[in-house]
Amino acid sequence: MTVLIKGGTVVNADRTFAANVLCSDGKIVAVGDELEAPSGATVVDAGGQFVMPGGIDPHTHMQLPFMGTVTTEDFYTGTAAGLAGGTTMIIDFAIPNPQQNLIETYQQWREWAEKAVADYSFHVAVTWWDDSVYEDMGTLVRDHGVNSFKHFMAYKGAIMADDEILVNSFSRALELGAVPTVHAENGELVFRLQKELFEKGITGPEAHPLSRPPECEGEAANRAIRIAEVLKVPLYVVHNSCKQSLEAITRARNEGQRVFGEVLAGHLLVDDSVYRHPDFDTAAAHVMSPPFRSKEHQEALW
Repeated sequence: MTVLIKGGTVVNADRTFAANVLCSDGKIVAVGDELEAPSGATVVDAGGQFVMPGGIDPHTHMQLPFMGTVTTEDFYTGTAAGLAGGTTMIIDFAIPNPQQNLIETYQQWREWAEKAVADYSFHVAVTWWDDSVYEDMGTLVRDHGVNSFKHFMAYKGAIMADDEILVNSFSRALELGAVPTVHAENGELVFRLQKELFEKGITGPEAHPLSRPPECEGEAANRAIRIAEVLKVPLYVVHNSCKQSLEAITRARNEGQRVFGEVLAGHLLVDDSVYRHPDFDTAAAHVMSPPFRSKEHQEALW
């Protein structure tokens, strides 16, 4: 099938310009302002519209089993919703439990993803360490196209990666040409604050941001960045929610380090007042980590 998208404004990474786009057999074959429709081609009038490449969402959780829950979207509904909004590829997270084999985990996620209707890839999480994890990381890169590994610096007693795991895994990622990524929150501090709040009887949604203040995120982001600096490996810091982590990333980038930061739409648009909403279900529905922050952090992230 041949399609000519005509009269739109093309938006690429480098520039925006008026052009027609010719597609054949599912591929873009030409972009230009003088293109004509071949015989039998379907013509789409994009006048007054933006024409842009499909989006890649690098941080999704489809069908994720997590601490006794499972995310509501599976690989079919999630990728279908994404396509409707112009997201043509996702990078999901395959997360092994402690002591669970990485290859086994990856294969389980591949099985779940068979129903996907868009392109997908995976980050694989490193939640524990021994020689088998070292070997499995190599197999995932060489044989399965995985090129990034996730590390949770939070969730003590579950999937938290301590500094020893970070050093070992970051070093292995460098050997393989893969990129380590981190969920940056100080798990020890969060655990301590949760315990103190629980003992005080503060157990509702309002306690969530109190147990994970911005300083916990900033410290962890800076620690991961400096470990990566010593090992000379690039680093991707996911879902930054506050000024402290932003400043750590900015400082490192200004020093020439290869560090990348990610921000979620929610952290740009929702503030921490949701945790004090009078309706419990509404407040509880916003419990996520890192939590939503005060407006000053939103302004910094923008």
